[in-house]
Amino acid sequence: MPNPTAAMLVIGDEILSGRTRDANAYHLAGQLTAVGIDLREVRVVPDDHDVIVGALHALRDGYTHVFTSGGIGPTHDDITADAVAAAFGVGIAVRDDARALLEEAAARRGTVPSPEQLRMARIPDGATLIANDVSGAPGFSLGNVHVMAGVPSIFRAMLDALLPGLQAGVPRESREVRFEVGESRVAGPLRELAERTPALSFGSYPFSDGQVRGTTVVVRGTDATLLDDAIARLEEIRRAVS
Repeated sequence: MPNPTAAMLVIGDEILSGRTRDANAYHLAGQLTAVGIDLREVRVVPDDHDVIVGALHALRDGYTHVFTSGGIGPTHDDITADAVAAAFGVGIAVRDDARALLEEAAARRGTVPSPEQLRMARIPDGATLIANDVSGAPGFSLGNVHVMAGVPSIFRAMLDALLPGLQAGVPRESREVRFEVGESRVAGPLRELAERTPALSFGSYPFSDGQVRGTTVVVRGTDATLLDDAIARLEEIRRAVS
């Protein structure tokens, strides 16, 4: 059986403006690779309700899982939960279990949730909560869409809570061979090897290391025997072109 697939929807004007550098896609890609879920697409959209809804429609029909980050905080531009509810055609309101989590977190700080903070307890009908051990405000899953915070520490905590319960697959291994020659010297034999081994993916990445200009070839796949054979062949190619 092929591995489950995934897409990520990064939501926020601050990402598109360059004010904030996204770290969550990098973290998600590594975590999904480790459990055998193939991340196929990362899409970044602004804080625009209709754009978010359109992206959700496109992504959730094409992938096993869709992970979102951003837009579930307490301010006016945090509109992700409303957009998810609209995409699924369901209602949204403050939910008792989500409110309780916010109240418990606030009590540990010696406070009570403000009306603005209670916006983070607004959950679409039918959703399942995603725990957040950092701030208490939960994320949620609805269908195959998993909605999480944009703050990296909270995103990571939510992903840790979510991943063990998801359909996963066979972890994809990654191996590499360093060539101290340019890509053009590697391109021909690498293409032939990739065509003979369609179950593996091959990537070619040029680098400059001091006075050395070279190419790193990365091989990815789930079959250890095929990976071993591919690496052995790449070592032969490396010796031939050096």
